[in-house]
Formats: sequence, structure tokens, C-alpha cells
Amino acid sequence: MSVAVIEFKNYVESVKEALDGIEASEVLKAEQQILIKPNLINSSRHPVTTPKACCEAIIQYIQACSSAQIVIGEGCGDSMSETDEIFSIHGYVELAQKYSVELVDLNHAPLVRKQDLTRSVFKEMYLPQIAYSHFIISVPVLKVHSLAQITGALKNMMGFAPPQYYSGQFGSWKKAVFHADMQQSIIDLNRYCTPDLSIMDATIGLCEYHLGGPPCTPPVNKILASFDPVLLDRKAADILGLRWQDIGHLKSPAS
Repeated sequence: MSVAVIEFKNYVESVKEALDGIEASEVLKAEQQILIKPNLINSSRHPVTTPKACCEAIIQYIQACSSAQIVIGEGCGDSMSETDEIFSIHGYVELAQKYSVELVDLNHAPLVRKQDLTRSVFKEMYLPQIAYSHFIISVPVLKVHSLAQITGALKNMMGFAPPQYYSGQFGSWKKAVFHADMQQSIIDLNRYCTPDLSIMDATIGLCEYHLGGPPCTPPVNKILASFDPVLLDRKAADILGLRWQDIGHLKSPAS
């Protein structure tokens, strides 16, 4: 497995170059149903969230090589907002209409129950059915995280966790249960459901905090892509000046 690291020119060119660099078209051509999972945790603009221009370039790439049905799925974490509102604020409603793709609120999607008694935090999980019927493309933005140390392709999968099971006593955030043991929670989640392909918007980057704070200076100006989300997140950690060997969910992702 490899990670394509491409100097950013514009989203259409750079996303294509990154995906071509890992020969993604051959894989996508064989898929029938694809779910694009941006990071739309709240109403904040890029670089806190994934800009629609990045997802638009991904849609264009897919539609040029594949006849797959495309959906954009997210389950926002903001306690005061619903995902439909967040989609609208960030321009994803217009994007979906333009390319005839469906928007799916993962916070309220039909669920399946999965069980793995070898897991230390989540011996069972309730997750959207669509996570098991679709090829998943995780599209995070490059950010330091206050609890996870980095938020990348693996942590972005927390958008699949339904609030009815994963909010709780650890805060008002819709996925607050993960706060009790963030590193192992990310590992366990990704044992149940992990990205098939990851594309990271590292055009700017947040160097101190995932919900704001100073951007990377100078801007990172990169697009990353890989079929291996662990390798991609490790590369992202390197870019941020972090030791991935010190980050639990990147050091021992299979534990």
C-alpha cells in the first residue's frame, strides 16, 4: 500500500493526480455503490470541515470512471444542530442536486447490530446499514485533535456512530461516549467499519485544535490519498510534526 502526497494546485487537478497516483480508477470502476464521508462535524468553515469543492472533485473523478451510485453521508457531532442543517450551511445540498447524488444523515439511518467480544471498549456496536452496503471514501481535513491527537481518516468514521447509542455522560457532543477512551474507541470502531479509500484535504491544516485556532503556517498545501487509512493518517501525523508512534490508534491500530 502507498500514500499519494500531491502538491495542491486546485481540487479538480490535485484530487485526480492523487487518485491516479494510487490507481484508484480501476478499483472505483468495479464498485456499484459508493459513500463519500466528509468531515462536517459542525457549521464551521474549512479548515475545520471538509469543503464541498473537495468532494465535488471526488464526485467528478468517480463519475468519469464509474457508473456507481454515489451518496454523501455524514452524522454531525454538534449538539445543537442536525446533519441536514449542516449539509445546507456548507453547500452540500446544491452539490448533491448538481451531480444527482443522495445526501444521507448517518445519525438517523437504519442500523444493524455488530458484535466482537474481543474488543475492549465496544463489544457490540450499532452502525448504519449503509456502512456495509457501500464502498466508503473517508474525506477528512488535516487537524490536530485535543483528545485523539490527530483527526484523520480513521477518526472521521465516528460520523457513522448513531447519537442514540453514543452520546452520553461524557459531554453534550452527539458522539460523546468516545471521549472516555478515545484512542481505543477509534481502534474498535474501525474494526467494525473502516474506510475503503481515504482522501485527505491537507490544503491548510489546523496545528493546535480541531475546532479552530491557528492554521498551519505556511499552509500545508497537499492532497493525500491511500487505500490504507492507517498509512494515510501516519503520513498526516508526520506532516503535523507529531510522532504517530505516540498516538494509540496509529501505533497499534489492530489491538
